[in-house]
Amino acid sequence: MKSIHLFWYASTALSMTMGLAPASAQTATTTDSAAITETAPADEAAADDDIVVTSSRIQRSGFNAPTPTTVLGEAELRQGNRPSVAQVLNDSPQFRATSTPATTTGNTSSSTSTADLRGLGSVRTLTLLNGHRFTGSTDLNIVPQNLIKRVDVVTGGASAAWGSGAVAGVVNIILDDEMKGWRMGAQTGVSSRGDTARYGADLAWGTDFAGGRGHFMISADYMREEGAFGRKSRPNLESSVFQRADGRLILANDVNYTIINRGGSLLRLSNLSPYNLIFNPDGSLGPLPLGSQTSGQFTVGGDGQNIYDYVAVSSPYQRNNVYARATFDLTDSLKLWVDGSYSRIWSDYTFFPETPIVAIMPDNAFLTQTARNQLAAAGITGPFVLGRILDDVGPDKMLNFKFSRRNLEGAFGLKGSFGDGWGYDAYYDHGELRADQSLYNQRIGAKFNNAVDAVLVNGTPVCRINADASTTNDDPNCAPINLLGNGNISAAGVAYAFGGTHSIVTSKLDATGASVHGQPFSTWAGKVDIAFGTDFRWEKLTTSHIDPLSLSKAFVTLNSAPTNGGFSVKEVFGEVNVPLIDIADAIHLEVNGAARYSDYSTSGGIWSWKTGGTMRIANDLLLRSVYSRDIRSPSITEYFLGRATNKADLYDPFLKKTQATVSIYTGGNPNLTPEISHTLTLGGSYSPHYVRGLSFSVDYYDIKIDNVITTITAADTLNQCKLANPNDPTCGGVITRNANGELESLTATYRNLVSYSTRGLDIEASYRTTLGNGKLGFRVLANHIFDLMIADGVGTNDVAGVVGGDTAFSTPKWRVTGSVTYESGGFGADLRARYVGGGIFSLQTDANKQPIINNQISARTYIDLGLQFKTGPFTLFGNVNNLFDADPPYTPYTNANYDVIGRYFSAGVKLKF
Repeated sequence: MKSIHLFWYASTALSMTMGLAPASAQTATTTDSAAITETAPADEAAADDDIVVTSSRIQRSGFNAPTPTTVLGEAELRQGNRPSVAQVLNDSPQFRATSTPATTTGNTSSSTSTADLRGLGSVRTLTLLNGHRFTGSTDLNIVPQNLIKRVDVVTGGASAAWGSGAVAGVVNIILDDEMKGWRMGAQTGVSSRGDTARYGADLAWGTDFAGGRGHFMISADYMREEGAFGRKSRPNLESSVFQRADGRLILANDVNYTIINRGGSLLRLSNLSPYNLIFNPDGSLGPLPLGSQTSGQFTVGGDGQNIYDYVAVSSPYQRNNVYARATFDLTDSLKLWVDGSYSRIWSDYTFFPETPIVAIMPDNAFLTQTARNQLAAAGITGPFVLGRILDDVGPDKMLNFKFSRRNLEGAFGLKGSFGDGWGYDAYYDHGELRADQSLYNQRIGAKFNNAVDAVLVNGTPVCRINADASTTNDDPNCAPINLLGNGNISAAGVAYAFGGTHSIVTSKLDATGASVHGQPFSTWAGKVDIAFGTDFRWEKLTTSHIDPLSLSKAFVTLNSAPTNGGFSVKEVFGEVNVPLIDIADAIHLEVNGAARYSDYSTSGGIWSWKTGGTMRIANDLLLRSVYSRDIRSPSITEYFLGRATNKADLYDPFLKKTQATVSIYTGGNPNLTPEISHTLTLGGSYSPHYVRGLSFSVDYYDIKIDNVITTITAADTLNQCKLANPNDPTCGGVITRNANGELESLTATYRNLVSYSTRGLDIEASYRTTLGNGKLGFRVLANHIFDLMIADGVGTNDVAGVVGGDTAFSTPKWRVTGSVTYESGGFGADLRARYVGGGIFSLQTDANKQPIINNQISARTYIDLGLQFKTGPFTLFGNVNNLFDADPPYTPYTNANYDVIGRYFSAGVKLKF
């Protein structure tokens, strides 16, 4: 605690001597001083009275907030023709593309797009719409893309200003709420491999009414992406870590299984090692064609399959959005606003196949005489094990995922002014996100096993449980299943032994808040700014439907589980900005402080705060520093996720032996407490008056998050307990044991367990000038990470520069985006380069600490080109992303850091009048 106090004082002293700077107060047409682009003339900016400073609650023209803010304006929103604002953000070096259609292809978050600053997880980035919380922050596909004016990115902790979740920063999406006239557009796109086709259209209209006192606008858009399923048409997307016969690890392409196969791979009953025999479609046996290298369960090349061969490169989806907003000036100093939105995103596509490993008895009904002879010739006379890839189940062939996520949201508020420069805001928002999802073609465990174990009765296949009339455990509905070969599973067998989960979950958010800002008095250096207010929030998650089979844990792959719960929070906050020195054209120094007290119904009260300052020197140089304490409260899922039970064989480090079928309990934990983060930011910006349009900024950040909410594996839980509590075999109640002291169960729910920390630099430069009759602009954004330390409960690893797709939090040490834009008359062009640094694929090593031999991944540079032609009200545009089709690195499943789609073309037309 003493060190925290010292840091507070040190940071304040630093801000008073070195200063601090960034995001200057902005109008709707200007950007922040740390990232000037899309600028407007100074007199035009001053004419706009709407001042928005995302990183602060202070609202005063000319105010420089201490927390750095990067502004993405019209050019950045246009470049690449991205289908959602989240994917626009992912092109910025400060973000990691954790959640996109190309990274959520095999899980129930399919097609979602969220913002993830610093790669610390999207739950640690607070996303706002027009300055307030909204349910759509969990999937930014729902934001009306055709109405976005700009996006403010606060690249530092901002919990004191905005509340929980702003640990890595804040993304504030600002809509053009004064739009007038008509806007229409249509677009299409396709990859150079003929997939990932995209079709979209949008329409918006805005008008004044009541003599200009009121304004109304409405927009709608539709987008369809057909996804990409051609992993074989893209290099390196069928790769994996392969352990050679000599024990060394390598990365290799086309790594396939030997123990499972789409026709069925034969395995020894004793140790599941492969015979290298497979069933042909006609039920006969044949050799498994092996590749160039074979070791254990895998072979490189050959004629086998890997589970990831079936997983989409990018998941398909459709979405539509409708948004409407009305404002009305009740008086000259009071405005009422109301908005509402409807959004839906949905899809239905094959996920991946199940991979059962089942015992086949010698008298199985579907063993042909030819197969029996071949088994005998191979010395297989008793039961054997069959490893099967089920890509032939019913008309959909594999697991089929279907979802529909619908968001309804409404809000209203007041914005007014009084006295001499005082203003106030108040709002209420209610949103409901309803997720309806199913996973079909799943095995129903007991029924599947009964159906596979079939025998012949009078020449007809019959489930063994029905073969003996004297038995009492028969199932008259049991339909035999033939797994020997591919394409032999009957419709009756599918109907009996397969089914689907179905769940409907609704999350609700009610948020209300009010704030007041003004200038109560002055010091010798100028007016003091204050802002204060209160926020209330209620969050609730309700499961309204779970299918009966899931409730009985009947499915092998995924059983839906109910999650029900909620919490509320009451908050008060205040902020003050005090000028200390004001010498015209020489130096202007301001110090800033903010605090927020949050009272959670679940965990009680907690403080967040910040202190810092800015110093402007000779009008050109702006220095800034800020130190903050930020929080993230547990989510409803982390609190209340339904309890699930799994079984596993675990090694007990206390008794030093492996025990079978230990029960593992997972789920939420109502005893969680908020994460606590401390962030230091030092930096500044330089805009020399002698080079108009030129601006530089550099900011150093240091983020340390304690009390991180996470889960760890059951094996790691046991090892951690042994290390931390060597004399307590129950680990404080986490482990239960039977009378003999053997493992009975352990709890692996969410816990406040670990810490994350990261340090790095944000670098920005921009220049805008005239060239001939047009405007030429340059902008460079860069992020360099010194380290990203992840303590996972077992050890601490630096994952900065670990860039393989299978590594959590994997982040390149360097990311740079540079762009050149030119506009003249009706012509415009964008040329952009996106540099993603290389590194190592994985920290993974084998039991002997052998590293991966070819562990290095080289950097990639992607070139994007965009052209616009305007004639009258029409604008024609075309884009090529990844112009030179740079190959992805080795990618077993997905990779959030690199482009896996390849060259992509898009074009469209916009109409504005």
